[in-house]
Amino acid sequence: MSATSVRPPDLPAPDALAHLLRERLPAFRDIAWTASTGSTNADLLARVRRGDAPAKPWLLGTHLQETGRGRAGRPWRNRVGAALMFSCAFDLHLPAAQLPALSPLAGLAACEALRAVAGSAAQDLCMKWPNDVQWHDAKLAGVLVETARNPGGPEAGYTAVIGMGLNLADAPELSAALGRDVADWHAVAQAGGGCPAGAADLVCAAASAWHEAVQTLEREGFGAFTERFGRVDALAGRPVNVLDKGEIIQRGTAAGVDAQGRLLLRTDEGLLPVSIGEISIRRQA
Repeated sequence: MSATSVRPPDLPAPDALAHLLRERLPAFRDIAWTASTGSTNADLLARVRRGDAPAKPWLLGTHLQETGRGRAGRPWRNRVGAALMFSCAFDLHLPAAQLPALSPLAGLAACEALRAVAGSAAQDLCMKWPNDVQWHDAKLAGVLVETARNPGGPEAGYTAVIGMGLNLADAPELSAALGRDVADWHAVAQAGGGCPAGAADLVCAAASAWHEAVQTLEREGFGAFTERFGRVDALAGRPVNVLDKGEIIQRGTAAGVDAQGRLLLRTDEGLLPVSIGEISIRRQA
């Protein structure tokens, strides 16, 4: 197949896609794919709070997400076939103070997973802290991490729900509508020489990577990922602004992450750690 003939991966029917995923993800105890839902993250969190669901991990995807959310609760909606949307839920036993590391962990694992199926375009996939996956400097996928305490007391631990929306098509239209560069998998596939990854390949790659990463985080902490982060870091060595609610609160040069997953800024006062929260990173002009 030539690069110019590449098209976004077709989405199988929901039941067919769920069947493919069950065959390829035996470690996941519950897998479902729906035609439409409000938010896959919210659906999984509701199951956690009800306490009546099977053992984890779980995976839930949808062709159409009606009330999706991005970082800081921003609304997000798609059209069928233009994006791949799914969430995974994992049991997690960590102190509450370590939970913020899940956000950069999830973005790192997603970026590594997509690199693995991107053909020769892999090296142009990177991660903008805390968890946006980019192709060059355009956003390809957004990742949202949320946690809930499991029923049964502190010893029951937490559930980490990791959701991703991956653009399959419509990047030019999205870029124009949002006023910023957006990428899609169609462009990545073209640049990768027509890499044949389909919807099931993309979902399996990310879900498996998240599962492995969560288990490693429990055993070794985020320090085990700092070197890996450096290999996909979109901001390394670049001047950035840190904004909170639109206001610049810090300026510096991005210098990787620390063992807690915090972004490090090199400033006149030395290295400054930036915590995950209602903060966005913007490169300085």
